[in-house]
Amino acid sequence: MKTRSTAAVTAALLVASGAAALPAAAAPPPKASDTLDLTMLATTDLHGRVASWDYFRDAPYADTAGDRVGLASVASVVDDVRAEVGDDRLLVVDNGDAIQGTPLSYYYAVQQPVDETGEVHPMAAAYDAIGYDAQVVGNHEFNYGIDLLDAYADDLDFPLLGANVLDATTGEPALTPYTLVRKHAKGHKPVTVGILGLTTPGSAIWDKANVEGRLEFQDMVEAARTWVPRVRAAGADVVVVLSHAGTGASSYDESVAPPENASDVVARTVPGIDVMVVGHTHLDRPSQVVTNEVTGQEVLLTQPYRYGSTVSRVDLSLAKVRGKWQVGSTEATAIRTRDYPESAKVLDLVAAQHRTTVDYVNQVVATSTQELSAATSRYEDTPIIDFIQRVQTDTVDAALEGTAYADLPVLSIAAPFSRTAVFPAGDVSVKDIAGLYVYDNTLQAVTMTGAQVKDYLEYSNRYFATVPAGGTFDPDRDTGAGGIPDYNLDVLSGVRYAVDLAQPVGSRVTELTLADGTPLADDAQVVVAVNNYRRSGGGGFPHIASAPVVYDEQQEIRQLLIDWAQGRGTIDAADFWDESWWLTVGGQPVS
Repeated sequence: MKTRSTAAVTAALLVASGAAALPAAAAPPPKASDTLDLTMLATTDLHGRVASWDYFRDAPYADTAGDRVGLASVASVVDDVRAEVGDDRLLVVDNGDAIQGTPLSYYYAVQQPVDETGEVHPMAAAYDAIGYDAQVVGNHEFNYGIDLLDAYADDLDFPLLGANVLDATTGEPALTPYTLVRKHAKGHKPVTVGILGLTTPGSAIWDKANVEGRLEFQDMVEAARTWVPRVRAAGADVVVVLSHAGTGASSYDESVAPPENASDVVARTVPGIDVMVVGHTHLDRPSQVVTNEVTGQEVLLTQPYRYGSTVSRVDLSLAKVRGKWQVGSTEATAIRTRDYPESAKVLDLVAAQHRTTVDYVNQVVATSTQELSAATSRYEDTPIIDFIQRVQTDTVDAALEGTAYADLPVLSIAAPFSRTAVFPAGDVSVKDIAGLYVYDNTLQAVTMTGAQVKDYLEYSNRYFATVPAGGTFDPDRDTGAGGIPDYNLDVLSGVRYAVDLAQPVGSRVTELTLADGTPLADDAQVVVAVNNYRRSGGGGFPHIASAPVVYDEQQEIRQLLIDWAQGRGTIDAADFWDESWWLTVGGQPVS
């Protein structure tokens, strides 16, 4: 992206100072010491990946694009570029969501938490070995509580940033807002790069149990307006914003938290930013240009692909104007890590932790009487999803014994998180169950009315495209309408219902009854088991975020599934499968 030529920068400053600007053609070529090239490498959303390894399959990572993932491959990219441009011209930054997402990161947060053992977090060890300059906190950094996050931050050799993460008591930043990185290339005046960190305010919703009363999350635009001028005033010649947020709409009601994905708004409305690193939304967008409305200057946005599949390379050309460095142009490209070997140095650093994790996920916890697959769970009721429903229902039902809610029907909400999850016939291991329930959610329960349950189901079933009466349902064509992900298709147990795809969104749910066939009255009271992400407002589902909570013992659903299977020793679909929902087109069941 060409923003401003050196001659144009010089001319603009001369005009601003009242001096006559020479025509660009007459301007003498700048001296070598008056121009400087810097390179920044950026990653985002590594989600617990060091090696390019799939712990759920116990095999090297593979996807349809042939990408590689993990910091070990990123390390080789950084080493290569560092050798090319020199360390005195290179910055390396990460855009957050580092410590959640794989059994490796889970094990050292829950099974052997590093805040208790004192062991170095494997992700911190890898980042430090690569030589990062800064990282912004992502929303998933709060998943395991603030003590674990503090231990991780202490393990880092560079600052963990978050200007809009505030101490709930003092209102002051709870994390370092920004850092200044000084680069002194031989033969040039030193240049100072200011790196500001901002993160999505959605953490206040998704991790309410961990942050409420301790942390608050300021609107990103408001925080940027405060801190960008301060970064400049502190001596930054170049301002980079690490923004753990995407662009576009929020996944939640913005009346309960500031906008989730405000990166483009920050770039457009806050002057003084040269480059923004974008993340959170797991998109591969190496280069996007936003024009700042105040200055008319272009701001480069770069979003590396998730898991370390790509590293964004940003090349900045600087010119010295009246003794100070100023950015003349910026350009971003994506480097695919599949073209680089994994760093033996990084792999060796975490080898013992990797092996411990592999051993953990391969523990056999039960025997399945038959193969149970999640492949079709997005369009039909399957036993493997009902396994989740049964465990959630049993847990909440037992916890409510002896309470005022003991006699209410207990419903359960689950979603098809993975199309590849399968319990094989025979031995079922931790990795099989973790592959079914891939998120570190905890179980909660609320009370809702029958009318609210109906609204909830109608909202969920936006996921399906409309199929005209007499038409044929095609799972590949008619699921995920409008880009809705599978994890936002919530299905309910404890009730029975049909979804008529010939009807418009909002009027699709028919034949809604309780499990025993009793019609679900609008004013009926029920208890609904649900994960903490959804209950906190994730996905924007109606009623659930404001519903009274009647159960919250902070039990992780994945561990509940493992414990249930291990306690019985046998997983038999006959014990929990009950076809409770089905699709129809014009009243005719979909086959």
